[in-house]
Amino acid sequence: MWFAVAYLWGINLLALLAFGWDATRARRRRRRISERRMLWLAVLGGSPGALLGGWIFRHKTRKRGLRTWLLVIAAAQAGLGYVLLSGTMTWS
Repeated sequence: MWFAVAYLWGINLLALLAFGWDATRARRRRRRISERRMLWLAVLGGSPGALLGGWIFRHKTRKRGLRTWLLVIAAAQAGLGYVLLSGTMTWS
């Protein structure tokens, strides 16, 4: 259980830092982190960090497609987390 908690903290921190790094790189007109990579960080469990990073750094907020995907991923992960933690799913 502790491994899962440490993993989620780590992947969310990584997603948050990726948004900050990309925002800095965008301002300096340097090579950026791809949106695909940012979405993969969210899929791997970093959706809260990605959403928080977009909000804190005011980055990628106008990219409707990216924001929509991040919200869909976060909702799916929240639903999966609810099912797994509540024990409502029964295995026959």
